[in-house]
Amino acid sequence: MRMRRLTAILLCLFAARIAAQDVYRFGGLERLDPSRKEIMLVFTAADKHDGTQPILRTLRKHRVRAAFFLTGHFYERFPQDVRLLLRGGHYVGSHGYAHLLYSAWENRDSMLVTRQAFRNDMHKSYELMAQAGIDTLLARWFMPAYEHYNDTVSRWAREMGLSLINYTPGSTSNADYTIPSMKNYRSSETIYRNILALEEREGLNGHILLFHLGTHNERSDKFYRGWLDRLIRELKRRGYRFVLFGA
Repeated sequence: MRMRRLTAILLCLFAARIAAQDVYRFGGLERLDPSRKEIMLVFTAADKHDGTQPILRTLRKHRVRAAFFLTGHFYERFPQDVRLLLRGGHYVGSHGYAHLLYSAWENRDSMLVTRQAFRNDMHKSYELMAQAGIDTLLARWFMPAYEHYNDTVSRWAREMGLSLINYTPGSTSNADYTIPSMKNYRSSETIYRNILALEEREGLNGHILLFHLGTHNERSDKFYRGWLDRLIRELKRRGYRFVLFGA
């Protein structure tokens, strides 16, 4: 009975954190309350985990908690990393099981998966999360693979008691995965300067900044090597508070 009461209280806290001023797009949370000088850090991972240790050290140094959205394949391949994330007090959720692209890039409304395929993929993901010791009742926020979805996917998620979260566009933080051979390649210094330039132009109130837990070996310029530490330190200096759902 005590555990059920605690679960109910925590669920209320999670619900309370998502305020009326939070910004949604295609049914997914895209930005926290723009009137608050708060930022959320989120990380996704599919099959790379090279940044786990340095990212956790940086977050621990600054006493910042973040959200990590992992694919089912990640839960299967790197259980030790999942344990480290949980031990650090971070939110650990789903990035889907098989990293499916739900809808076409050229036409967001054109579905590439069926409702049943979506449900099956999410069920497999949450089964692995439960096996990892995650209370799935408290992990109802998930980030879609490729951060690409539409109103249909959001509706399917709500039918399963889930909610979508995405990053806030404009900062280029999510470009930390790019490699030099890509047309959209961004160096870590460029990403860092882009984030601060956006802060100076518009502010970063409520921004959800997305980074990756690991990146391709061809990217030797890892953002988590020094740049993440520098960014957190500078944003704190500018008066921002790092939050995590009910925190």
